[in-house]
Amino acid sequence: MSGNMNIFDVAGRAMSAQMVRLNTTASNLANARTDYSSKDEAFRAMRPVFRSVMDENMATIDVEKVVQTDAEPQKRHDPTNPLADDEGYVWEAAVDETAELIDMLETARNYQNNVQVMQTAKSLILETVRNK
Repeated sequence: MSGNMNIFDVAGRAMSAQMVRLNTTASNLANARTDYSSKDEAFRAMRPVFRSVMDENMATIDVEKVVQTDAEPQKRHDPTNPLADDEGYVWEAAVDETAELIDMLETARNYQNNVQVMQTAKSLILETVRNK
């Protein structure tokens, strides 16, 4: 990493990573309860992969990539579904809605924690300037 990071860089990068995580979770939820005609076509939940970023004595995270989970789509008998195969089966998206909602709450908390870090740093800088 080039240059020195400050607390605003650290919190800002962490907030950006959490936004990718939140968008990925939203995409997963948008695809939940969707039926597909085959296992190969079925949507599988996605997850961001984070990596640590170091610069002298500061550390933060970036999103390295977004990967598909190993969750397997479930086969469901629904002969009235237009996507059903010859035996009357469809494949459900491999998304655990409860886990996604929990992840969304955790992501929102992490994002808010970084907002608070930035607000605290700003307040401390302003207080220092006022007291000079």
